Amino acid sequence: MKLYGFGPTRSLRALWGLNELGADFEFEVVSLLAGENRRPDFLRLNPAGKLPVLVDGDRVIPESAAIVLYLAEKYPQKQLLPTDLATRAQVYRWVMFAMTELEQPLWRITRHTQLLPHDKRLPQDVALAREDFAHMASVLEEHMAGRSFIVGDAVTAADCVTAYLMDWANEQGLLAGQPNLQAYLARMYGRPAAPPRIAEAAASIRAAAAAGA
Repeated sequence: MKLYGFGPTRSLRALWGLNELGADFEFEVVSLLAGENRRPDFLRLNPAGKLPVLVDGDRVIPESAAIVLYLAEKYPQKQLLPTDLATRAQVYRWVMFAMTELEQPLWRITRHTQLLPHDKRLPQDVALAREDFAHMASVLEEHMAGRSFIVGDAVTAADCVTAYLMDWANEQGLLAGQPNLQAYLARMYGRPAAPPRIAEAAASIRAAAAAGA
């Protein structure tokens, strides 16, 4: 298998799934800074031009959450997806919650504070997105009371998807007053399989760019 990815992006989420499974894979850097994600050879893999993308034989899987779920299905013995249907449904529920209710406001904040040209940034959208995230994060905060993992007593695909978002939220200062989520963040990144934190991955990109200058 080959994972195409880059630094502090959702590639870290796919890396987390691969690491938890102990899967054998090759990591190929696609530099967003150099525009390598817009090259024809990469666009053949993902016409959206976004990372990460997993290639497993003749299977090409874009979208980080889809990659994690695919890997969980590929390695069922690792139990990232529980065999019990009711418990597995809870994993699906929280994966979808993470992607729709938590990631979307974080993405809006990032776009309007870092990615868009200054004349297209909307401070009011940042404020609304922070409110949206806080409201939905409180749902997960309450759910995590007395829990080590999002579903059951062991790590699942829901954790691989969500823990990265908690680090992203922490980078935006959005976990204040959420002690359960803060504890969850520390616990998950204390795991041997945890990928680099977002700040660490970003620092590595900056260091590599400086070295090549």
